[in-house]
Amino acid sequence: MPNGFLLSRALLNFETDSEDLLAELSAVTRTPDGHLWVGSDEYLTLERLTPTGNGVYSNHKTFHLKEFVQLFDHDTEIDIEGLNYCDGYIWVVGSHSSKRRQAKGKKQQKDIERLSEISYDSNRSLLARLPVLNGEIVPAYAQPDTANGDLTAASLKQVNGHNQLLEALATDQHLGPFLQMGLPSKDNGFDIEGIAVNDHQIFLGLRGPVLRGWAIVLELEVEDGEPGELVLKDLGDGCLYRKHFLDLNGQGVRELCLHDGDLLVLAGPTMELEGAMQMFRFEDVLNHTSDTLWSQDSGRLTVMFDLPFTIGSDHAEGLTLVPCLGYEHSLMVVYDSPDRSRRPHAKGVFADIFHLPTKD
Repeated sequence: MPNGFLLSRALLNFETDSEDLLAELSAVTRTPDGHLWVGSDEYLTLERLTPTGNGVYSNHKTFHLKEFVQLFDHDTEIDIEGLNYCDGYIWVVGSHSSKRRQAKGKKQQKDIERLSEISYDSNRSLLARLPVLNGEIVPAYAQPDTANGDLTAASLKQVNGHNQLLEALATDQHLGPFLQMGLPSKDNGFDIEGIAVNDHQIFLGLRGPVLRGWAIVLELEVEDGEPGELVLKDLGDGCLYRKHFLDLNGQGVRELCLHDGDLLVLAGPTMELEGAMQMFRFEDVLNHTSDTLWSQDSGRLTVMFDLPFTIGSDHAEGLTLVPCLGYEHSLMVVYDSPDRSRRPHAKGVFADIFHLPTKD
């Protein structure tokens, strides 16, 4: 499969040279006014960049999520892994994963002990919506000339140090055992790394677990509960979510993006593996009423292109649709651990923009 047709690059200029931000970009979305919003898996904030012409985004502004939704605490990371704009809201999702401490390579015995230590930051179980008005995140605003009422910031109901989604999945026949064992994300444990939203439908892509080569996309809906709170909606017969199993060549989901009723799936290695990454198209994703399983022989799941790959760097992490060179919808990709060639100066990083192949 050939690499994607690289149309252009965009330069993202920040007001900081922090490596926790520029080298850890994990999510991106674009709002209709042209602003880019990015998140880092090391931060508790969203970053807004404004288009300033010639493929450059600057005028960096930071928004602290604690000012808009309830977090479990104001210190630990959210591990932001997905952003998506839909109908006046930016949606943000954390990894929902536990983590194992890393070996630092200094003292062998200490490293052995560190590898036995598993922890969970409650802030990682964040699924939230944030109203956006004139390039600003706001707690709420009224929509003029509509019957939809106010748009309000809210997050999924907190339960027992996590949220209602993890509570519901705890007894799932496929995912429950991984959650009950507390397997860390980098050990093929539960790990959300993508979100796509269409009206009332929310799709969450799992980097892990991958089950005998099958990746999983969760589909759910939410509705308003108490002020500032979202609750899972019953999809019928007490079902709070659906599961879609995808044959991604043994890879997990690293990000999602909706395009013309199809789900664009960024697939890459699960755990800590290094490997090539691919873009898939999962067709007609909006009309399922039950769990599904899709092989590449189904005609509904196809590889679009391979992404450029360098061992140790350029890990594709975030997707959003942007206009580029006359194409209404092209695909912008931001990278975690960007290669040195992607860093033109201390406060800037390049994102790639790919042509989207047409359907067969």
